[in-house]
Amino acid sequence: MGDISAHATRGRWLALTAALLGWMFDGLEMGLFPLVARPALRDLFGAGVDEGTVGLWYGVITAGFLVGAATGGVLFGWLGDKIGRVRAMTLSVMLYAGCSGLCAFSEQPWHLAGLRFAGALGMGGEWALGVALVMELWSGASRPFLAGLIGAFGNLGYLVIGCVAILLNEYKAELPDVLGSLGLPAGFVAKFADPSHDNWRLLMLIGATPAILTLFIRLFVPESEKWEREQKSGATSHWSGMDLLAVLGGAIVAVGVITIWVVDFSLAIRIPATLNGLVLITFGYMYPAYRYLGRAMTGPGERQHIMGRMLLAAGLSGAALLGTWAGLQWVYPWAHKLTNGTMPNAVPYTQIVTSFGAIVGCIVGAMLGGKIGRRPVYAGLCVLSMASLLGLFQLNDSFDAQFLIFAWFAAALSASFYGWLPLYLPELFPTRVRATGQGFGFNFGRIVAAIGALQTGNLLAFFDDSYAMACSVAAGAYVVGLVVIAFAPETRGKPLPE
Repeated sequence: MGDISAHATRGRWLALTAALLGWMFDGLEMGLFPLVARPALRDLFGAGVDEGTVGLWYGVITAGFLVGAATGGVLFGWLGDKIGRVRAMTLSVMLYAGCSGLCAFSEQPWHLAGLRFAGALGMGGEWALGVALVMELWSGASRPFLAGLIGAFGNLGYLVIGCVAILLNEYKAELPDVLGSLGLPAGFVAKFADPSHDNWRLLMLIGATPAILTLFIRLFVPESEKWEREQKSGATSHWSGMDLLAVLGGAIVAVGVITIWVVDFSLAIRIPATLNGLVLITFGYMYPAYRYLGRAMTGPGERQHIMGRMLLAAGLSGAALLGTWAGLQWVYPWAHKLTNGTMPNAVPYTQIVTSFGAIVGCIVGAMLGGKIGRRPVYAGLCVLSMASLLGLFQLNDSFDAQFLIFAWFAAALSASFYGWLPLYLPELFPTRVRATGQGFGFNFGRIVAAIGALQTGNLLAFFDDSYAMACSVAAGAYVVGLVVIAFAPETRGKPLPE
C-alpha cells in the first residue's frame, strides 16, 4: 500500500513538473513575437518598408496567433478527452516547439504568419491539457496554489525570453565570432547573428527548445486516473473525428472576420459580419462537445447545462484576455515609441518588469479565489485591472522608473486572471468533457482578443497614434467581465465534478 501511495505521489509531482515547464514555454512562445516583431518584419520586407505596413502585419500575425491558439485549445482539448491528457500534451508541445524553430528560417512575412498560426495550435492545446491533468491529479486543497503556479510559470516564460533578448543585445557584436567558433557555416552565421536586425532569427530558434520536454512527458508523466476511469467505462469512445470539421469551419470564419478588419471595408459591413461570424465560430467550436454529449446518452438538461457552462467560461476568459491583448500588450510598442528607438533594451526591460508583476499577480489572484471565493475575487480584479490600465496609460508620458512601476502594477492585476481561470474553469465541467470545455472557454476568449487587438490598431489611427487614449478605451473590456461574473456559480469548497 505504501509503494502504491509513493508511486501516486511521484506521479503527481512529475505531472506538475511537466505541466509547469509546458506553461513556462507557452509564455516564452507568446513573449517571443513582441520582442522580434519590428526587426523581423523590417528584415523580411526589406529596406524602405513603411511603419504602416509593419504595424498592419504586426496586428495580422498577432490576431492569427490568437485564432490558432483558440482553435488548438478546442482541437487538443478534444484529443485529450479522447486519447488521454499525456499523449495529447506531448503532441501539442512538439507542434509549437517545432513551428517556433522553423520561424527562424522565414523568408517572407507570410511564412512567419503561417508558422506562428500553426505553432499556436499546439500552445493553445497545451494550456487546456495541462490544467486538466494537474487539477485531476491533485486534491482540492492544493488547487488554488497550483492554479497560481500555472499562471506564474506562463509569465516566467515572458521573463526568461526577455532576459535572453537583453543578453543577446549586450553581446551581439561578439555573436558572429562565437557562432563561427562552433563550426557553423558562414551563411548561417551571417543570417542568424546579423546585429542590424536584433538577432530575431536566433531568438526564434531558441523557441524550439521546448521540444526536449516532449521526451520527458512521454517517458515519465502518468495519465490522469480520472480520465482512465472514463476510458474504461467507454465514455471516451463517443468522441468523433468527423465533428472536428465544424471546428475547421469555425477557424476559417475567424480568419475571415480578421480579414474584414484588415482590408478596407466600411463599418456597415464590418460590424454585422463580425457579429454573425462570432455566432458561427461559437457554433463550430462547440459542435464536437454538443455531438459527444448526444452520443453519450446524456439528458437534454445536462447537455444544455454543459453548453451554458462553456459559454460562461468563454465570457469570463474573453473579458480578461481582451483587457490583456487590446490593452496591456500594447505597452511594449509604446515603450519603443517613447524612447524613439534609442534604447534597444526598453522593450525587454518592460517585458521583464511586467513578467515579475504578472508572476506575483497570478499566485495572489488564485490564492484569494481559494480563500475568499471565486466570484468576489473576479469582480474585484476587473475593477482594479481597469483602474491600473487607466493609470498606466494616462499618468505616464516618458520611459522612466515611474513608467515601469505603473507597468508592474498593471501587469500584476491584469495577469491575476490567469491564476484565477485555471482554478475556476475546471470546476465547471465533469471529467469526460473537462479538457474540451475549459479548452473552448479559455481559448475562445482569444478569438475575442484577436478582434479586439485589431481594434486597438484602429483606435490608434483614430486618436492620431496616441497609445494613451487607445489603450484607455480598451480597458473598458473589464466592464464586460463584471456583467458576466454576475451569472456565474460559486464553486469554492466544492470538489471537481465527476
